[in-house]
Amino acid sequence: MSDAEADIGALSDAALAAKIATVAGELLLTIQTSGLFAGKALGKAGDRTANSFIIEALKSARPDDAVLSEEEADSVARCAVSRVWIVDPLDGTREYGERRTDWAVHVALAIDGAPVIGAVALPGLGVTLSSEDCAAPTPHAGKPRLLVSRTRPAKEALLLAEKLGAELVPMGSAGAKAMAVVRGEADIYFHTGGQYEWDNCAPAAVARAAGLHVSRADGSPLIYNCENPYLPDLLICRQEQAERILALIAEIPGSEAA
Repeated sequence: MSDAEADIGALSDAALAAKIATVAGELLLTIQTSGLFAGKALGKAGDRTANSFIIEALKSARPDDAVLSEEEADSVARCAVSRVWIVDPLDGTREYGERRTDWAVHVALAIDGAPVIGAVALPGLGVTLSSEDCAAPTPHAGKPRLLVSRTRPAKEALLLAEKLGAELVPMGSAGAKAMAVVRGEADIYFHTGGQYEWDNCAPAAVARAAGLHVSRADGSPLIYNCENPYLPDLLICRQEQAERILALIAEIPGSEAA
């Protein structure tokens, strides 16, 4: 083993996740600004490059752990492993291809199904948020700010906003939305209609570490490293809002809690 490999292996899980997410983000920015790709081709190049880097870095630093990535062929053999890295090399491919800033890189470690460690890089903003050192967001005294998809807002989220009298905040990727709550730029991220474990594992780990409420739409915990990685709904909000929001969600037809 080289000195560099030894140094990487000595990093804590949280430091490793943050390092990998940050470097992957830097690679993505280099590709984005290279002028060699545009549109969907840019997204494909970014996805493939970031995924290759993340997989190789994890194999080098944590060879005994399993990996679940959006861009890799899955094997249910990972379900027998306690420690599983769950990654989305490029969350928000559309936003990345459009050269927006609301895209992210997700690197998370689930241990026995729980989102224990996470890092979410927001390369367009020059920020990486980690479960190791994130702070609780500053309280917001105005109208609740509820994040929705900028291109296809879910009707359940719109109904919740109406019930709360909330201001809608359109945004791109799932990671960008979740981190907007952690950063105090919004108050509620309520998603329905379909996600996978790689879409929300790292955001959930960071949000939990910041002291936020994180759950399924019915209030049950998010469980990872399942044989079927489909994880359709998510709620991230301030702890003091959670009870009321969950009660309102339960009244919405079509939500998982209704």
